This record gives sequence, structure tokens and C-alpha cells, in this order.
Amino acid sequence: MRNATCGIVESTPSTLFLLITWTRMSHKQMECSTARWFLAAVCLAANFALPAYADTPSEPWPQTQSDLQAETGVHFGTLANGMRFAIMRNVTPPGQAAIRFRIGAGSLEENDNQQGLAHFLEHMAFKGSTHVAEGEMIRILQRKGLAFGPDTNAHTSYDETVYALDLPEVDADTVSTGLMLMRETASELTLDAGAFDRERGVILSEERLRDTPQSRAALGIMNSLLAGQRATMRVPIGKADIISNAPVDLVRDYYRANYRPDRATLIVVGDIDPAAMETEIRQRFGDWKAVGPAPAKPDLGTLAAKGESAEVITVPGGMTSIQVAWTRPYDAAPDTSARRRAELIEDLGLLVLKRRVSAIASKADAPFISAGVGSQDLLDSAHVVLVSANSEADKWQAALTAIDQEQRRIQKFGVEKAEIDREIREYRLALQAAADGAATRATIDIASALAGSVDDDQVFTSPAEDLSLFETITKGVTMAEVNQALQRAFSGNGPQVVLQTPQSPQGGADTVRQVYDASNAIDVSAPSGAADVAWPYTHFGEPGAVVERRAVEDLGLTMVRFSNGVRLTVKPTKLRANEVLVREDIGRGRLDLPRDRSLATWASPAVVLSGVKAMDYEDIQKALTANIVGVDFSVGDSSFRFDGRTRTEDLATQLQLMTAYTSDPAYRPEAFKRVQQAYLSGLDQYDASPGGVVSRAFAGLVHSGDPRWTFPDRAQLSAAKPDDFEALFRPMVSNGPIDITIVGDVTVDDAIGLTAETFGALPPRPETASSTDRDEVRFPATTVKPVLQAHSGRADNAAAVVGAPIGDLLSDLPRSFTANVAVQIFQNRLIDQFRIAEGASYAVQGDVDLSREVPGYGYAYFYVETGPEKVARFYALVDEIANDLRSQEVSPDELARAREPIIETLKHQQQSNEYWLSYLHHAQTDSRRLDRIRDSLGGYDKVTAGDIRAFSTAYFGPEKFWKFEVLPAAVR
Repeated sequence: MRNATCGIVESTPSTLFLLITWTRMSHKQMECSTARWFLAAVCLAANFALPAYADTPSEPWPQTQSDLQAETGVHFGTLANGMRFAIMRNVTPPGQAAIRFRIGAGSLEENDNQQGLAHFLEHMAFKGSTHVAEGEMIRILQRKGLAFGPDTNAHTSYDETVYALDLPEVDADTVSTGLMLMRETASELTLDAGAFDRERGVILSEERLRDTPQSRAALGIMNSLLAGQRATMRVPIGKADIISNAPVDLVRDYYRANYRPDRATLIVVGDIDPAAMETEIRQRFGDWKAVGPAPAKPDLGTLAAKGESAEVITVPGGMTSIQVAWTRPYDAAPDTSARRRAELIEDLGLLVLKRRVSAIASKADAPFISAGVGSQDLLDSAHVVLVSANSEADKWQAALTAIDQEQRRIQKFGVEKAEIDREIREYRLALQAAADGAATRATIDIASALAGSVDDDQVFTSPAEDLSLFETITKGVTMAEVNQALQRAFSGNGPQVVLQTPQSPQGGADTVRQVYDASNAIDVSAPSGAADVAWPYTHFGEPGAVVERRAVEDLGLTMVRFSNGVRLTVKPTKLRANEVLVREDIGRGRLDLPRDRSLATWASPAVVLSGVKAMDYEDIQKALTANIVGVDFSVGDSSFRFDGRTRTEDLATQLQLMTAYTSDPAYRPEAFKRVQQAYLSGLDQYDASPGGVVSRAFAGLVHSGDPRWTFPDRAQLSAAKPDDFEALFRPMVSNGPIDITIVGDVTVDDAIGLTAETFGALPPRPETASSTDRDEVRFPATTVKPVLQAHSGRADNAAAVVGAPIGDLLSDLPRSFTANVAVQIFQNRLIDQFRIAEGASYAVQGDVDLSREVPGYGYAYFYVETGPEKVARFYALVDEIANDLRSQEVSPDELARAREPIIETLKHQQQSNEYWLSYLHHAQTDSRRLDRIRDSLGGYDKVTAGDIRAFSTAYFGPEKFWKFEVLPAAVR
């Protein structure tokens, strides 16, 4: 079963897996990405008096040194100055394009006195250039409909800096503007000293925000595995003292040395004419000349030889995990079919081991919460193979023993043919799905994948070519080859055992080594072969009869009600070839729960992990290996919800899977305990930063402490029992009204017929009731003093929130459009002043949450993370902006800069199946949801400056504001 998700347990990978994910690709979790983005504009060469040097040859495209063929739909080229470009026409979605501008330099290219300045330079890219004044880049893009963050972004990693623009339109002016801004970034940044000084506070705020237990643990493990190598000394965020004190000349030096055409790659994908695009690229970038000689590539160091070892990394506030790693020197050979064959064979063997340890995690009294296995080329510095497990704080010894013995078992006895066959089937399914959907790949995804292939120096092969190569490789692969690959994987430096823990055990690393040695002394036996299992849930009774069917012609919908009360809404689309999304809403969710006590809604991931009565979760995965199906379960405000994603030919199985979870659930105690321990193990991480405290406490606070929305404390989590889990979910799931939504590449008749055979065949369910009472859900009252909580992290970091009640979404649609625009204007002003002008915060956010589920409930809020000494200034600035919005109308330009990105984002969302799935649930019993879809674009067009002022007068008064702040424990 592919893509089956199950919430928190499966989303807690080991720290090094987070690290590996971060460092491999171009858009990873721990890169210093900036959620604002980049500029346009640059400074004249006159600012830099050095002469232009002759062009330096750039790296050739990898396909020129490989037997692999690059995707034929991509036009690859290289300018005379060495800049590479890749252009691809893609019309999903129509009328949009994506630009990626990659500089092949990051923190590894920094000198000792420049640490952090590669990332600082990325921030400076929107602080003024030759043809764009400081502060104008964002405004230019907003007028074109690009949202600050989602559509304009950048990131700096160890070996690259990538600027991204997602263009909502492809008219000549918008595309030319995007290319102009990239050209400005290439060589024209002014790098003004005053702007540089103002941005220091933003960078320092980002450094505080990213300094979490997770990031500290990941860096600690990387420093252990790559000890002495350059990557351990060049974290992209840099050093605070350099960020605070470096003269602007140092960032100018980095800019001159590293932003060069021979290190640059420009990628344009979208609904464009490739020939015309190449012409414009050549015109705009052909005159770019490198300044100064090409700097030598940094010496990444040599992987030190290391035998068996043990180490403890203490991370207060972090989780407990154990890692066993092997490293060998990085292989810089070109990307070829032979290399991919070797990598695939190693992957297959490691996937078998991953499945074995994952199966252990699902058993009763499992020695760990979750486990993972994988390999990675880490920053061109080493090849790492890792086996890891997350555990309870006092059970790391059992976790280490278990993963050690499973690793030695597969190393000694190898893999079984049935295991390899299963991994090949699942791998093939994923590749087949990608190939089937290649024609409707999203432009943004293709552009990002192209940029990632440049970072990895890989040939950008097509999904069809990936599948063909896979078939060629696996047709001849033998168990002996897989076992030989595993022997090599577990060789080299290691095993290196690393315990990550909030508190070091007595004896430290010696204790870890003793536990590992004791486990090694136990001989392992051959694995017992598991029997094949068949999927038993193929018949649920006589197909249900359709008693009501109607079409909503203008939206392309069909609405059906079956004789058992189940409702179905179908929206056929061709937005993504061979993709079908299914949503099942049951009952009224949190609104059906008691208001006087805390219940274990947090245990919802255990519903899927429990499997069904006839088979547990692991057997479900095994039985459905040949299908691309998935299931997730969550608790919403107005329903208990199952979600699935599948391909057209597997829709029948997808519906069978969701019907089985609905009609024959298991609620296994071991699944509940696994989720419970995952929460308990990660609880301290919430307290370790102001953002963590806000994410934990916010939902409960803005619902006035209602336990249905309040995150449980440690005592409540610990006290919960498996019986509580079943008592909560079984009556709701088994008896509540059912509302099914199917969106995607499917016909109406097929969707109805397959639903009739599954959900339609169930015993009768009650009708969905539409509640119009307020259900006593309230936003908190105005605060005289802020609600105050503390975090246990750094003393120089705090968070503050200002919120205001507004009302629900559906009862007043015009108000909802005005609210979104007004909050965007408010956020833009906060960013302009608190972030850009004052440099007080990296994280400045405004949002509006008007409930579609709870009548009368909804709010707007503004949030910052900043220094404790600047919280009062944030409150004062909120009052100033609110007063100004009440006192006078905004300008036409300011209104447009807020409204256009909202409209363009909405247009983009409407080109996805996810949008329709979200907006269509419960539409049969509340037609206002359809009105929202019909009126959304026109509704925003009708918002006027007078509406913004009237809205601000009604909702943004100081008498309405509720405040919440999180201070360091010492300051509090």
C-alpha cells in the first residue's frame, strides 16, 4: 500500500534523517530558506571597480557525460558566458510559469570571517539594485499578483542559493519582470551599508527561530559523522557575532566572487513559448560578466577513518533517539545507468530492513516508537547509511538492541525473495503512477525538480525513462546482488552509535558502548518468513440504491444520496491525470464532543495504525502492495474524517479500504500506546521555543479554553487509556452520518457505482444534520494584560499574538472577502515597518480564520517572534496600524497589492483537486459552500477602500484586541 499516512508516529523520523533530507535536495527542511524572498535589482558594476575577466567555462550539463537521456521536453542550453539555462513548456496549470535562478555557491564558499553572509546576501537581494529601489521589489511582485512567501521565495544551503518566482500570469510584461529581477540579482545588487545594517536584526531573529532542539541535534550528529570536514564548520545560518558585526564589504566580496555566470543556472517552466523564452534569456543575461578570477572550489576535507564508536549528544528539550551509522567516502562519479543501478540495488536491500524494523514498531510492547533506515550522499562529503529509532527516554537500550539485531540479521542471512519482490512491486507502482501522470505534472514541481537535479548533478530524466530504467535493472537483479550491496552498505567507518537524549545517561558514551556490545554478543537467528495475506474486504452487501441524484451544472458536480443515508458528491476533473482524491466526513467532529472534559482526540493517528478487525496495519500494507491507495484519519471541527489519494484504476480498492476502517475498525491498544508515547516523547520540544509554545497553546486559547480544542498536558496524556481511545472514536465512526466527496480523474457513473458497492452497502446511517446554533464556541474576551506563558529556550527570544473576533465565513460572504484583504494589508504594513524598517523580526505573520463549520466563530490574528524587549513595540505598532486603517482609506495601489496576490493564489488553487475536495464537503446540506466557490473571484474584485476602512472600524479597535505572549522563563 503506497502513500498510507498515519499522523504523528510516521512523521517523527530520526534526527539524522531530517538532516539528510535537509542536505540532499534543494528545498529541504533545515536550509536557511527565507519566507519572503528575493529581489530584483542590483547595483551597477561602477560600484565595483574591479575589471571584468574572461568567461570561465561552466560545468557541462550532466547528460553530456552520461549514457542517460535527459527528458526531451526540456531545452537545455549554455550561454557564451557560461550560464546554463533549462526551458520547458508545461500547461498544468494553464497560464502560469515558474522561474528558478540557482547560484552554485552557499555557505561552503564562505571564508572564516564570512560565516552566514551567503545567507545574508540572499536577504539583501530584495534590498535594492541598479534598476529597483530598496523596498520596491516586493511591491512590484505584489502588483503582478505574487504573494510574499508562497510565490516569492529563496533559500541558501551549503552548496547553493536558489531564488524562486511562481508567476500567476504569463503575459509578456509579467514574464519579463520576473527575468529582469533575476538579472538584477545576478550582478546588480547595490548592497547598501544602511540596508545591510537594518537587515542584521532580521537575520538574528531567523537564527533564534531556527535554533531548536531538532536542529541542534541534527547538527550534532552531522558534526559527529563528518568530524573535521568543512561542512561541520559552515552551517548556512552562520555565526551571530559575524552577522552582528561584519562590514558590508565582506558580503560584497562574497557577491563578486561567487555570483558568476559560470556558477549560475536559470530554469523557466510553464505555459510559455520556449523559443521566445530562450531569445529573451540570451538578451537579458548575455552581457553578464564575471568580476574577478574564479575562486578555487573549497576543500571539503577528507572523511576520517573511524572504527566502532559510541557517542552521546545531549539536547535539552529534544527527543530520545538512537542511531547506528556507517560512512564511506563520497563517490563523485557521473550520474549514469550503472551508478543508478548500484544505488537502486542498495536501496532495495535497505527498504527490506526498513520494513522489518517498522513492523517491530507496530507490535505490542515495541522497544521503540518509530524507526527508519536509509542511505544518503551527505554534502558531497560522505556516503551515509543509517539505522535509527525514536524511543521513550528510558528505553533507548531496548531500541538500540532491537535495531542492532535486525541490522545484523539481514547482514548475516540476507533478504528473502518475497521481500525483494514486494519492494520492487511498490517501487514500480510509484514510478508507474509518475509516468501516467507526467502530462499533468505541476509547473512548480517540475521547476523545483529541475533545480534539485542541478544541485545533485543528476540527469533530469523523464518519468517514463525512470520507469524504463527501473524495469531494465530489476529484470536482472538477483538476491545475491542485493545481499552483496548490503554487505558494502554496512562497511567502511562504523558502526558509529550515537545516542541523542535530553539528559546523558550515567556513564555517558561508555554506557552506550556497553549496551551495544552486550547486544552484539547475542547471536541472531534467521528471520521467519511471513505468509502472504489477501485483502478480505471486497464485499459489503448489496450495492446501495440511489434515491436522489442531481447535477450542479455550473460547477460540474453531481450530488447523490443512497437509500442508507450516505451522501456522495462527485467532481470529475482532468487537472491531474490518473489522480483521484476521496474524503469521508462522519458526524460533527469536535462539535459532537462534550465541552466539560478533555478527550483523547490527539490519538486520532492510532485509528489508522490499528488496522481493521481482519488484519493489522502491517498486513493491510502487505495485502495492498499492488495498489496505490492510502488512508488518513483526523478530527475536524465538524466531522471525523478519513482521507485517501489513489489512481483511477485503484479507486475501488481505495473505497474498500476506507469502508473497512469505517465499518470494521479495530482500535488496537498497541497502536494507541505508540501514538501516546510519541506525543509524550516530543512534548518537551514544544516548551523549548516560543513558536513551540504558541503552536501547542494557540488553538485552545482562541477557543476560550474549550477542552475540545485544547492540547493536553503531560498528566492528561499519561492518564489516557486504550479504552478511552475506543470509547471516543467507535460510536462516532460506526454510527455517524457519512458524507463522501470524490474529486479527480473519474467518471460520475464509476464513482457512483463504486460508492454504491462500498459505503452505499452499509447499514443505514442517520441524515447529516446542519447545525445553525453557535454551540457556545467563543473567541476569548479582550485582555487588559496579555495572556502570558513561558518557554524554556533562549532568553533572547519571545513571541506575541494579537487577535480580534470577526465571525464565521458562510453567514456573510462579502465580509469574508473584505477580511482577507484587510488582514493582508495589515500584514504588509507590519512587514514593512517591524521587519524591513526596524529589523525587529524574521517571522511576521497575519491571517484570518473564519470558520466554515462553527456558526458565528472566526477571528483575525497577527503574530511575531522577536526579542522580549520588542514585544511592547509590536503591540504599539498594531495599535498604530489599526488606528490608521480606521481613520483613512488605503490607496488604490495598496489595495491592489493586497488583493491581487489573493486572487491569483485562489486561481491557482482552483486548478488543484485539493481545492475542490476542501470546499465541496457538506455542500449537499449547506448550499452556501457552493456560493462561496461561485462568488470568490468576483467577491474580491468588489472589495473597495471604503470596505477596508469600515471593516477596520468594526473589528480592529483596541477594545476588540486579545493579546497573548510567550516570554523566556527567566524573563517572566
